[in-house]
Amino acid sequence: MANRYPWLLLFIWAALVQFCTLKSAAQSANGSILKITEQLGRQYPDSAFLLLRKLYATAENNKDSHNAGVCLQQMGQVCFNQGHYAQSLDFYQRAEKNFRQYKDMQQLASVLNNMGLLFYYNKQNDQAWKHYQQALILYKQVNNRIGIAESLGNLGHLFEKRQQYDSAQYYQHQALSEYQKAGSKNGTAKIYENLGSIYEDLAKYDSAHYCFNKAINLYQRDHNEVASIEVINNLGDILRKTGRYAEGMKETRRALNLAVKTNNLYQIGAAYRDIAKTFRLMHQLDSAYDYLELSRKYALEVYSKEGTQQTSFLQVLYDTDKKNDEIIRLQNIRKTNRIISISVGIVLVLLVTLGLVIFSRQKLKIRDEKLIAKKSRDVYEAQKVLMQVELRNKQLEEDNLKQQLELKTKELTSHTLNLIQNNQLLEELREKLQKLVKEDKRDQKKQLQQMVQQITQSFNNDQHWKEFANIFEQVHQSFYDNLKKYSEELTANDRRLLALLKMNLASRDIALLLGISPDSLRIARYRLRKKLNIPTGENLSSFVETI
Repeated sequence: MANRYPWLLLFIWAALVQFCTLKSAAQSANGSILKITEQLGRQYPDSAFLLLRKLYATAENNKDSHNAGVCLQQMGQVCFNQGHYAQSLDFYQRAEKNFRQYKDMQQLASVLNNMGLLFYYNKQNDQAWKHYQQALILYKQVNNRIGIAESLGNLGHLFEKRQQYDSAQYYQHQALSEYQKAGSKNGTAKIYENLGSIYEDLAKYDSAHYCFNKAINLYQRDHNEVASIEVINNLGDILRKTGRYAEGMKETRRALNLAVKTNNLYQIGAAYRDIAKTFRLMHQLDSAYDYLELSRKYALEVYSKEGTQQTSFLQVLYDTDKKNDEIIRLQNIRKTNRIISISVGIVLVLLVTLGLVIFSRQKLKIRDEKLIAKKSRDVYEAQKVLMQVELRNKQLEEDNLKQQLELKTKELTSHTLNLIQNNQLLEELREKLQKLVKEDKRDQKKQLQQMVQQITQSFNNDQHWKEFANIFEQVHQSFYDNLKKYSEELTANDRRLLALLKMNLASRDIALLLGISPDSLRIARYRLRKKLNIPTGENLSSFVETI
């Protein structure tokens, strides 16, 4: 038989060799897949996260700490892009531990830069500075110019946001030099863009215009149209600020065309908003209103799209966390059985294949068709069950979000009532003390005046207002952002008054909370109406309720 079917024996031998090398092949495949998951994470974060979870589990089983660290870093990046900072930090810290054990300085520096950016977004500037510096030191040790330039640019950006412009320019120029030595057009363009932003803040518009033009030229040579859009918008802002409205309009429309071409909804909305600003400055208010409406339309579309992605990603996080413990428990049990099952399965399949080839090729064809039909039915049933589970989980998530909103609303109301009661008590005490002061007893008058002054100062206790503002912004997330459409000159006291009006409190309670008299409150309301350009006859409280 060996002489009659030598090709069958060769096939069996090749299959066994392939099985023996299955583990190393899986490791190689994981390494290749990891090269494309970063791009997938930007467009399809939920799918990318699930894939990275599987790759991480495979790397852990294979004791591949390096690929496991890369998976953790990319999962952290996906969570960061979706705004889940606590989960992102956990993944970054675990990746940092893996890279330190593996002694991969390049990847360690990269994850330190990522952590620095995360701390920067959470306004922990000292931690951001610390991680940027550590990344810079590691990149210098391995002589990675691109990494050095990236770290220097991050440090410069940190100083820019602190309004320490001399230090910001120093680090950005160092980063520019490193990118130029490395021959990175995209990196060089980014630094020119950063420098242009610094010069714009300093009102050095000629220098800003020069830097933005350099950035655009480099981005276009690198075929980076997406990055070019924002820079072109910046050029339009510069021209508008210097009174060159027609030229500014031309640049903004150029940015709009690129945004439409790349289907960048956020940049389309931004371009329409800039066009509206230009028309407003040119006193063409009808056109300004039309483009502002277009901008609002795209802003809502971006918000809806981001909300859908957030919901999908939250569902993925919920499912993976729920199943992760169960998977880990079963993996150890199945590991030995899987090897035996695969071995037995391969041997049986080869034996069956050999028998079917010898006795009946037609029977093999019929059997394969039945197996395919059965698998299709199983897949259909599994997908049906999975969809039902996903729908139930989405409903639970929606119910949970509603409960959280109700809890925050109750907490805001309770906090406001406490403030009113406190201020009422202080007001009564102040009136009694003022009456005692008027009795003109010299030995008590000075002390009583000090007590009145202390009570008056307690009306302006910022700590209570900070707590109130934090809770209010969680309940009414877009309230202050919407107010910016009506006025950019609102003071802290204006914002407090608007928040209390939004809660539909009585004028007497508002005056107590603000520590002012009813007459002063009427004056404050009048000034607020002027700042918000509310037409005569329209009720201020009704206007605030619509925002």
